[in-house]
Amino acid sequence: MSEILCIGSVLWDIIGRSASHMRQGSDVPGRITRLPGGVALNIAMTLARFGLRPVLLSAVGRDREGDELVEACRGLGMETAHLYRSDDLPTDIYMAVEGANGLIAAIADAHSLEAAGDKILRPLTEGPLGSLIAPYEGIIALDGNLTRALLEAIALSPAFAAADLRVAPASPGKAERLQPLLMAGRATLYVNLEEAGILCQSDFADTESAAAGLLARGARRVLVTDGGRAATEADASAQFTQVPPKVLVTRVTGAGDTFMAAHIAAERAGADRAASLSDALRAAARYVPGETPL
Repeated sequence: MSEILCIGSVLWDIIGRSASHMRQGSDVPGRITRLPGGVALNIAMTLARFGLRPVLLSAVGRDREGDELVEACRGLGMETAHLYRSDDLPTDIYMAVEGANGLIAAIADAHSLEAAGDKILRPLTEGPLGSLIAPYEGIIALDGNLTRALLEAIALSPAFAAADLRVAPASPGKAERLQPLLMAGRATLYVNLEEAGILCQSDFADTESAAAGLLARGARRVLVTDGGRAATEADASAQFTQVPPKVLVTRVTGAGDTFMAAHIAAERAGADRAASLSDALRAAARYVPGETPL
C-alpha cells in the first residue's frame, strides 16, 4: 500500500530569503516566494517524490487562495478529496525570513486549522479511511500544528490504535503540544535538539542524550536532529547516531519535514534502521543547499 496519510497544516508559505547575514532590523535585498507549504504538506511533497501516494487531511478555506492551493496539491500528486473545506475560515499562511545565518523570524497563522478541530479527522473516525471500530492500519504523518486538546484526543483514540503514527512538532514553540503523544508511547517522534529539551524540560548537549531523555519519559521511538551535527534514532532496543553530510545551507524552512518524509519513505521501501537514518540525512543535506525542490 503506497498510501500515507498526512495530517496537519496545509497552507501557503511566504518566504523571504537573503544571501546576507541578518539581525533584528536588517533591511537587505533578497527574494520573496509563495509556495505550497505547511508541515503536513511539506512531508507529503517529499513522499510524492519517492513514488508514494500522500493523502492530505487538513483544513483549507473555500477562498481563492484555498482553491489555488488545492489545485497545486493535486498537481504535485496528492490526494485532496478528504480535505475539510470551510466556507467561513480563510486559508492559513506561514511567513518566514531567512538569511545566510539561518532562520531570522517566522509567524505561522494556522488559526483555521485549529478552529476546524476534529472536523479534519472525520474521514478517519467516520469513514471512508477508517473508523473507531475499524481503525486505519497504515502510516500516518502527523504535525504539531493541531491543538493540544486534539493531539491528546488522537493519543487516546481507538481510531489511531492500529496506525504507524509518525509525529513532528511544527516548531519549537509548539513542541510542548506533543506531550500527550509522548506520554502515550504510541508514536515515533521526529524532533530537533531544542524541541527535545522542551519536551523533557531539560537541556541536552547532544542528540544521544536527548534521545535517551525522551525514551525515559515514555516515548516509543525517537529521531533527534541537530542541524549539521550528529543525529540519533533510538528506541528501547537500539540506538543509531550518524553525522549528516557537510553542505552549504541556503534554506532551512522545510528541512526537518524533508528529513522525516525521507526516513518514512526509506523504511517503507524496506531499508533497515541505520540505512533509513542515512537516507534521511542525505535527503535533508540535498534540500538545504537548494538542490531539491520543496
